[in-house]
Amino acid sequence: MKNIFLTAAIASAALVSCGTVQSLVQNTFPYTANVLVSTEVPADKEVSSTATASNIQTWFGGNNDAKIKDVRISDAKVSVVSPSGGTLNAFKSIKVYISSNGTGEKLVASRSNIATDASSINLDLENTGFLDSVVKSTGVTVRTVYELKNQTSSDMNLRVALNFSSVPAN
Repeated sequence: MKNIFLTAAIASAALVSCGTVQSLVQNTFPYTANVLVSTEVPADKEVSSTATASNIQTWFGGNNDAKIKDVRISDAKVSVVSPSGGTLNAFKSIKVYISSNGTGEKLVASRSNIATDASSINLDLENTGFLDSVVKSTGVTVRTVYELKNQTSSDMNLRVALNFSSVPAN
């Protein structure tokens, strides 16, 4: 009977420690961009907004020796910052691309047929593969492309929040 309890205790400790090691080993780093949607933006026309990924640049940009690998998009969310109480119901679609100097642009997240009165939505992640070459390069930019169903009655500020995950390189 003692052996059963001892074995169960050791197995439990091993499982807990594996989860702890995995969370310590896997890194997540964020990027946030602000997008202004003007009242002058017409409906049914794709509009693009580009922002420099300065926090990614601070951590990794231009450092091909950064001790990370297997960088992937792990989460993408769009939220209305202003006006207060604003919703995303005027939007038809949103796409988010990432690129850098020397790399092609990659679609990392998108959402179409948006039909919500919510102030934020999670975007669908695209299977872009690993983004190591992008985040380790200089000049990382994020381009947000959106299309409206209806013109907005007031300017809107959106926040595009991307999270990337990686593992340590050997």
